[in-house]
Amino acid sequence: MTTTVPTSTVPTSAVLSVAAAEPAVAAAHFAERLAFEADVSDVHADLQAGVDGIVVVDTRSDAAWAQGRIPGAVHIPTARIAELAPALVAPGATVVTYCWGPGCNGATRAALAFARLGHPVKEMLGGFEYWVREGFAFDTAQGGEQRPVDDLTAPRSGIACAC
Repeated sequence: MTTTVPTSTVPTSAVLSVAAAEPAVAAAHFAERLAFEADVSDVHADLQAGVDGIVVVDTRSDAAWAQGRIPGAVHIPTARIAELAPALVAPGATVVTYCWGPGCNGATRAALAFARLGHPVKEMLGGFEYWVREGFAFDTAQGGEQRPVDDLTAPRSGIACAC
């Protein structure tokens, strides 16, 4: 007589296949990430409030800048940061870099260049793409524009998610 071995009915967990970090380790990790990153809603809020000491830098090409940019941003293509930043960014100012979007690492490369020049720096997560998708106004070579909020990135009300 053959014995059948029962199969487990408890599903295995993809999430728990690697244990979560200890809370103190997790806290250090997430605090460190926030030291390097800012999201578009926070950047927008600070620009609207006129917070001093922040310089938002668009690191894209001239053609991309003409297509659309954050109002008040300074245009310094990544390859020209070492050359142009000393004249355009005050010493000690916290630089917030952005490029096209999450599929582009231009803002990361630019943040590295600013850090090497001695600037405190953060990368704006989501880049110009998420600025536009969250319904914030932007400037173009033809003037100002604003698109409807993409409800996959922000509440339809246009009010910040307050997360």
